[in-house]
Amino acid sequence: MRLGRRALLATPALLAAQAAQAAPLPILNVGDQKGGVEALLKAAGLLEGAPVRLVFSQFGAAAPLLEALNAGAVDVAAVGDAPATFALASGVRARIVAATRGTGASTAVVVPDGSAIRTPSDLRGKLIATNRGSIGHALLLALAQREGWDAKDVQIANLLPADARAALRSGAVAGWSTWNSYVAQARLDDGARVVVDGRAGLLTGLSYQVASGTAIASRREALGLFLGLVVRGRRWALDNADRYARALAAEIGISQAVARLAFDTDLPHAVPLDDSVIASEQQTIDLLARSQLIRERLQAGPLFDRSFSDGSAY
Repeated sequence: MRLGRRALLATPALLAAQAAQAAPLPILNVGDQKGGVEALLKAAGLLEGAPVRLVFSQFGAAAPLLEALNAGAVDVAAVGDAPATFALASGVRARIVAATRGTGASTAVVVPDGSAIRTPSDLRGKLIATNRGSIGHALLLALAQREGWDAKDVQIANLLPADARAALRSGAVAGWSTWNSYVAQARLDDGARVVVDGRAGLLTGLSYQVASGTAIASRREALGLFLGLVVRGRRWALDNADRYARALAAEIGISQAVARLAFDTDLPHAVPLDDSVIASEQQTIDLLARSQLIRERLQAGPLFDRSFSDGSAY
């Protein structure tokens, strides 16, 4: 059977289209935390048909997530600015490639409703649960510096969120310095009170995507596609808060009221890696350096790879 001239001319284009469809998608291993990027992209409908294959691994807190990044188990990690700074200062071979900024209020110290602790100054010398190197830890350090406390005035029980919540309920600790949905859950489900949060300059409100040097060099296309999806997801969530809260609640097993409170408290939005972000990161570096959690005062600029953030998508 002989093909007509049109069919012959169309064949190369058809074959090219079929080859493109059959080509494997670039792969990126993403480290995430409960209610984080995977939940966001799923709620926004951005995972189906995505131009990149995202393989998610969930972690209970930033510290083990960043350890996985350093070990090469994940390519990119979604973490708060304090744990990112702590890790980079400790020699983790990675760079900050994207940022999200919230109000800072989603990180807070909560206490049982019947607690005698009423003001931030009442926290002095009390045993507070938080994960060392976390954004909750950073809040306690920032509070201590603002209040002029000595190092011994900040007593920390180094606990992951699930254990910290149990310790607060049992009375083993006086308070819990935590973040996002954990704060909202403590307030609505456990009747806890917020004593102080990260507003009023205590925290920057920043969280980051931190990518390994290997991923930046060898999985650049996949990384760029992923970061673009996150920007789109953040924008969608701000425009569809009810839908996002409903999807988030179902995804991570919390009530819709908790999910909506966590979102409304923080209102996270993607931001370009501009000079204001660099200046805020220097604030976090200085906080950790003054608290002697990192050995030296780093310069913020070299911690960033700004090549993924030209500002046009924000």
